Amino acid sequence: MWEPDDAGLIQELHSTIETTRYLSGAAPWSQEKAEERLRNWFGEQAREGTTKYKILSREDGRFIGRAGFSLFGGDRQDFELGYSLRHREWGQGYATEIANGLADWFFGQNFAPQFIAFTHPDNTASQHVLTKIGMRSRMPIIIDGLSCPTFELTAGIRSA
Repeated sequence: MWEPDDAGLIQELHSTIETTRYLSGAAPWSQEKAEERLRNWFGEQAREGTTKYKILSREDGRFIGRAGFSLFGGDRQDFELGYSLRHREWGQGYATEIANGLADWFFGQNFAPQFIAFTHPDNTASQHVLTKIGMRSRMPIIIDGLSCPTFELTAGIRSA
Protein backbone atom coordinates (compact mmCIF):
# COMPACT_ATOMS: atom_id res chain seq x y z
CA MET A 1 0.00 0.00 0.00
CA TRP A 2 1.02 3.58 -0.49
CA GLU A 3 2.55 5.68 2.26
CA PRO A 4 0.99 9.10 3.00
CA ASP A 5 4.05 10.90 1.57
CA ASP A 6 4.16 8.94 -1.74
CA ALA A 7 2.52 11.65 -3.87
CA GLY A 8 5.96 12.54 -5.24
CA LEU A 9 6.33 9.01 -6.66
CA ILE A 10 2.93 9.29 -8.33
CA GLN A 11 3.70 12.71 -9.77
CA GLU A 12 7.07 11.49 -11.07
CA LEU A 13 5.36 8.44 -12.65
CA HIS A 14 2.98 10.72 -14.53
CA SER A 15 5.37 13.61 -15.17
CA THR A 16 5.91 12.98 -18.89
CA ILE A 17 3.70 12.87 -21.95
CA GLU A 18 4.88 9.28 -22.59
CA THR A 19 3.28 8.10 -19.34
CA THR A 20 0.13 10.24 -19.60
CA ARG A 21 -0.75 10.36 -23.30
CA TYR A 22 -3.24 7.50 -22.96
CA LEU A 23 -4.77 8.70 -19.67
CA SER A 24 -7.79 10.97 -19.33
CA GLY A 25 -6.54 14.52 -19.84
CA ALA A 26 -3.41 13.35 -21.74
CA ALA A 27 -1.14 15.73 -19.83
CA PRO A 28 1.54 15.38 -17.16
CA TRP A 29 0.20 15.40 -13.61
CA SER A 30 0.83 18.19 -11.14
CA GLN A 31 1.84 17.51 -7.55
CA GLU A 32 -1.69 18.55 -6.53
CA LYS A 33 -3.27 15.98 -8.86
CA ALA A 34 -0.93 13.27 -7.52
CA GLU A 35 -1.91 14.18 -3.95
CA GLU A 36 -5.62 14.05 -4.90
CA ARG A 37 -5.24 10.63 -6.53
CA LEU A 38 -3.36 9.33 -3.48
CA ARG A 39 -6.20 10.50 -1.20
CA ASN A 40 -8.71 8.83 -3.53
CA TRP A 41 -6.77 5.55 -3.46
CA PHE A 42 -6.72 5.54 0.35
CA GLY A 43 -10.49 6.14 0.27
CA GLU A 44 -11.09 3.33 -2.23
CA GLN A 45 -9.05 0.93 -0.13
CA ALA A 46 -11.13 1.79 2.95
CA ARG A 47 -14.48 1.48 1.11
CA GLU A 48 -13.96 -1.33 -1.40
CA GLY A 49 -10.97 -3.21 -0.01
CA THR A 50 -8.96 -2.62 -3.18
CA THR A 51 -7.44 0.27 -5.10
CA LYS A 52 -4.44 1.10 -7.29
CA TYR A 53 -1.36 -0.08 -5.39
CA LYS A 54 2.29 0.94 -5.43
CA ILE A 55 4.33 -1.59 -7.44
CA LEU A 56 7.91 -2.26 -6.37
CA SER A 57 10.54 -4.51 -7.93
CA ARG A 58 11.04 -7.82 -6.13
CA GLU A 59 14.76 -7.77 -6.91
CA ASP A 60 15.76 -4.34 -5.60
CA GLY A 61 12.64 -2.56 -4.29
CA ARG A 62 12.69 0.19 -6.93
CA PHE A 63 9.39 1.90 -7.76
CA ILE A 64 7.95 0.47 -10.99
CA GLY A 65 4.48 2.01 -11.11
CA ARG A 66 0.92 1.54 -9.92
CA ALA A 67 -1.71 -1.11 -10.57
CA GLY A 68 -4.92 -2.45 -9.13
CA PHE A 69 -8.69 -2.21 -9.23
CA SER A 70 -11.16 0.65 -8.82
CA LEU A 71 -14.91 0.80 -9.24
CA PHE A 72 -15.94 2.29 -12.58
CA GLY A 73 -19.29 3.27 -14.01
CA GLY A 74 -22.57 4.90 -13.11
CA ASP A 75 -25.56 2.71 -12.26
CA ARG A 76 -23.78 -0.52 -13.14
CA GLN A 77 -20.45 -0.38 -11.41
CA ASP A 78 -17.73 -2.74 -12.51
CA PHE A 79 -14.33 -3.27 -11.00
CA GLU A 80 -11.78 -1.92 -13.48
CA LEU A 81 -8.19 -3.10 -13.77
CA GLY A 82 -5.72 -0.30 -14.37
CA TYR A 83 -1.97 0.06 -14.38
CA SER A 84 0.73 2.56 -15.25
CA LEU A 85 4.43 1.82 -15.32
CA ARG A 86 7.44 4.09 -15.36
CA HIS A 87 8.62 4.61 -18.92
CA ARG A 88 11.99 2.96 -18.28
CA GLU A 89 10.17 -0.22 -17.12
CA TRP A 90 8.24 -0.69 -20.37
CA GLY A 91 8.92 -3.70 -22.59
CA GLN A 92 10.16 -5.99 -19.80
CA GLY A 93 6.97 -8.02 -19.29
CA TYR A 94 5.98 -6.29 -16.04
CA ALA A 95 2.52 -5.24 -17.26
CA THR A 96 1.59 -8.82 -18.17
CA GLU A 97 3.03 -10.22 -14.94
CA ILE A 98 1.24 -7.59 -12.84
CA ALA A 99 -2.11 -7.93 -14.66
CA ASN A 100 -2.00 -11.74 -14.42
CA GLY A 101 -1.15 -11.66 -10.72
CA LEU A 102 -3.84 -9.09 -9.98
CA ALA A 103 -6.45 -11.14 -11.85
CA ASP A 104 -5.62 -14.21 -9.76
CA TRP A 105 -5.67 -12.15 -6.56
CA PHE A 106 -8.98 -10.42 -7.48
CA PHE A 107 -10.79 -13.71 -8.06
CA GLY A 108 -9.12 -15.33 -5.05
CA GLN A 109 -10.50 -12.53 -2.87
CA ASN A 110 -14.00 -12.92 -4.42
CA PHE A 111 -14.44 -9.21 -5.11
CA ALA A 112 -16.77 -9.94 -8.06
CA PRO A 113 -17.32 -12.64 -10.70
CA GLN A 114 -15.70 -10.48 -13.40
CA PHE A 115 -13.81 -7.26 -14.00
CA ILE A 116 -13.21 -4.96 -16.95
CA ALA A 117 -10.31 -2.99 -18.38
CA PHE A 118 -10.27 -0.38 -21.12
CA THR A 119 -7.58 1.38 -23.08
CA HIS A 120 -7.09 4.42 -25.23
CA PRO A 121 -7.80 3.34 -28.85
CA ASP A 122 -4.13 3.85 -29.79
CA ASN A 123 -2.69 1.92 -26.83
CA THR A 124 -2.12 -1.36 -28.63
CA ALA A 125 0.53 -2.47 -26.12
CA SER A 126 -2.01 -2.50 -23.27
CA GLN A 127 -4.62 -4.13 -25.51
CA HIS A 128 -2.10 -6.90 -26.16
CA VAL A 129 -1.45 -7.33 -22.42
CA LEU A 130 -5.18 -7.62 -21.69
CA THR A 131 -5.80 -10.25 -24.35
CA LYS A 132 -2.63 -12.08 -23.31
CA ILE A 133 -4.02 -12.60 -19.78
CA GLY A 134 -7.25 -13.97 -21.27
CA MET A 135 -9.54 -10.95 -21.35
CA ARG A 136 -12.23 -10.91 -24.00
CA SER A 137 -13.29 -7.91 -26.03
CA ARG A 138 -16.67 -6.38 -25.21
CA MET A 139 -18.64 -3.28 -26.19
CA PRO A 140 -16.37 -0.17 -26.13
CA ILE A 141 -16.78 2.50 -23.47
CA ILE A 142 -16.93 6.17 -24.48
CA ILE A 143 -14.47 8.25 -22.42
CA ASP A 144 -13.63 11.88 -23.21
CA GLY A 145 -15.42 11.41 -26.56
CA LEU A 146 -13.25 8.43 -27.54
CA SER A 147 -14.53 4.93 -28.19
CA CYS A 148 -12.16 2.97 -25.94
CA PRO A 149 -11.57 -0.74 -26.53
CA THR A 150 -12.95 -2.56 -23.49
CA PHE A 151 -12.22 -6.04 -22.20
CA GLU A 152 -13.72 -8.36 -19.60
CA LEU A 153 -12.44 -11.31 -17.63
CA THR A 154 -14.78 -13.70 -15.85
CA ALA A 155 -13.72 -15.94 -12.98
CA GLY A 156 -12.66 -19.37 -14.23
CA ILE A 157 -12.59 -18.30 -17.88
CA ARG A 158 -9.31 -17.49 -19.60
CA SER A 159 -9.46 -17.24 -23.40
CA ALA A 160 -5.72 -16.93 -23.89
